[in-house]
Amino acid sequence: MNLFESFRRQGLDPETGKRVPPGQKLTQGFPVLTYGNTPIVQPTAWKCRVFGSVPAEATITWADLMAMPQTMQTCDIHCVTRWSKLDMVWAGVRFSDILAAVEARIGKLSPSTTHVMQHSTGGYTTNTTLEMLLQANVLLAHTYDGAPLEAEHGGPVRLVVPTYYFWKSAKWLNGLEFLDADRLGFWERYGYHNNADPWLEERFSAQP
Repeated sequence: MNLFESFRRQGLDPETGKRVPPGQKLTQGFPVLTYGNTPIVQPTAWKCRVFGSVPAEATITWADLMAMPQTMQTCDIHCVTRWSKLDMVWAGVRFSDILAAVEARIGKLSPSTTHVMQHSTGGYTTNTTLEMLLQANVLLAHTYDGAPLEAEHGGPVRLVVPTYYFWKSAKWLNGLEFLDADRLGFWERYGYHNNADPWLEERFSAQP
């Protein structure tokens, strides 16, 4: 079945269909997929530890986050379980603004820093390149569709990294570990693809 036939079966016009990666189907809902229990963290108690290849460790608090430049953006999200949702409206702080604020406080990252491990309450981790997180569409999001981000969707703060499958956008973010080399996160260790490009259908690793 070619792409245009797939669009027709989903009731999509070709222009909308061009926004849906191969193997994906649109959803009008917002599915909840979570490994383990849903932690409940009050926004005012939220903290994010910054560590790894940094001059000194730092902590970002909820008050810190709210004092930074706030950004609203609309983006499409693609889950490895084959659903996509278009025009999702998020608000939060760009990762690049977070990094600028942290570096102003503790000094510049080591030039050898190449990757970032996202850490979540509950122990979940996922890895990306630093370059990818510095793109303008990457947010530490605290608001979805005009309301505080619900716990089941990763509130009070989660990463939103639209370029990758959504498992690369850690819910319940509580740590950013800067790395001098790549290191596999939770699902990557269990066979998910390390790159996770939805347009290339990088769902699972080719390694046994």
